[in-house]
Amino acid sequence: MTNSHGFPTARLTIRPTTPADRPVLERLWLLFRHDMSEVSGALPDPSGQFRRERLDAAFTDPAWRGVLAHLEPADGAPPSPVGFALVRGLDGPTRVLSSFFVVRGARRTGVGRELAAHVLASFPGRWEVAFQDANPPAVRFWRAVATDAVGQAWTEEHRAVPGLPDVPPDTWITLTTE
Repeated sequence: MTNSHGFPTARLTIRPTTPADRPVLERLWLLFRHDMSEVSGALPDPSGQFRRERLDAAFTDPAWRGVLAHLEPADGAPPSPVGFALVRGLDGPTRVLSSFFVVRGARRTGVGRELAAHVLASFPGRWEVAFQDANPPAVRFWRAVATDAVGQAWTEEHRAVPGLPDVPPDTWITLTTE
């Protein structure tokens, strides 16, 4: 059996990150920041790295959690890491989806929606998710995720990016999961 891309079907597994996952997350982080640089204009530092405070917090701050997604091929091949989510605010009234990424080869296959739904359900409560209007796929994706999670019981607003008055505002979706 194959998927719509002609690849063998695979099972998605989603789990919290552990310290042993750090090297994998660091590699995925570079891909994520590279993809986002198209929208944000961010450039790597002289060593070729992008800012990584959020990634580091997911491994050091108890108010943060990382979640990692793998596809496990049906043919018994080793699982492939295909995405991650970083959540902050677990010690307060509002959880924030700080970073979310799915590798390009797994996009538009349902992996992202399943990962997002898993994360929202894993940490019930009030959520805020930011994205940029300059990223039309993200706009469509997050509106669909919010609707999947809570129907029409979500709101959307534009907020200025703190400390960056010349940058277009981020779009924020707010919703509450049970």
